[in-house]
Amino acid sequence: MALRHKSAIKQHRRSLRRRAINQRNKSLMKTYIKKVRAAIEEGKREEALQLLPRTFKAIDKTVAKGAIHKNTGSRYKSRLTRLIQAMAAQAN
Repeated sequence: MALRHKSAIKQHRRSLRRRAINQRNKSLMKTYIKKVRAAIEEGKREEALQLLPRTFKAIDKTVAKGAIHKNTGSRYKSRLTRLIQAMAAQAN
């Protein structure tokens, strides 16, 4: 093993913890997005509307933690909202 400073070892441990947290948050966010998209494709508008607040919360949390950029989060939320609104327009 190469010699490293104590501070470098500690920083590496911290980066591994942050990476795990970021991966967990992003995975949860992506799971919710997939569930909403699946509900939309199946034509289950009510289910999609129920999932939307939890999905937005997961996206906002991921943005707040810095795992994704603010604009990326906004883009995800905008596109999901547009898809659900398009479902309402089709129903009418």
